[in-house]
Amino acid sequence: MTLTLLLFKILVVAHITTGGFGAIVLWIPVLGRKGNAQHRLWGTRFSRALLATGGFAIGMSLLTLFDPVGTHPHLVEQFDIPFIRGMFGWMMLHNGILTVNLAWHGWRAIRQRGREGADDSPTVYTLQWILLAAAAQCAWAGWQIGQPLMQGMAGVGLATVVTNLFFLRRRHLERRHWLKEHIKALVGAGISAYTAFMAFGAVRLMPDLALSPLLWSIPLIVGVTIIAYHWVKLDWPVWLSKRETEHV
Repeated sequence: MTLTLLLFKILVVAHITTGGFGAIVLWIPVLGRKGNAQHRLWGTRFSRALLATGGFAIGMSLLTLFDPVGTHPHLVEQFDIPFIRGMFGWMMLHNGILTVNLAWHGWRAIRQRGREGADDSPTVYTLQWILLAAAAQCAWAGWQIGQPLMQGMAGVGLATVVTNLFFLRRRHLERRHWLKEHIKALVGAGISAYTAFMAFGAVRLMPDLALSPLLWSIPLIVGVTIIAYHWVKLDWPVWLSKRETEHV
């Protein structure tokens, strides 16, 4: 076993461990009572787990870009080298950065929820530009090898950058705005984790389904539904209050 493959396998184990933990504990803050000690505890653990998961994914992707054959010898007979470099290098790099971006942004949102102005941390802005560059490269690499799935994932990264920057440029924020951003970002990080397990795991277990758009869309559909539900729940009292005021 080469040193590259050994390092890659170590990162894979660490990635699966932290990602699996995050995917499980995600449901404690999502389904449980919001704002209490349990929610804060498990929400913090989830955020840290996803930050680590994204970091390990970045490491795996860089090793893959350096040595696609050496890191994925079991896939050489099924896929060509440009495919391995694209899907497991560039797209994994994009997804790892996306996960870190969302986990950090969501954690910062709940920490800053008392501010009237948006988060002006240089780190938050830097993460947006890094993700934008990763999304552009992922889309370009996907075009080169004829994989629209990579371009679709790049679209998710672009949408994340646009919505994050839109929020970061807002002023006169209310507490519910911070909470909505917190939910969007951390559930989005959860979507990323489940997408990785279902899609990249399928390459090993069910290669024929690995590129199925349906398989990749399941976590996205579930996650967006969760986000929409909680956003409506936060906005509903405000809507009712406005309607009552209009009728007075």
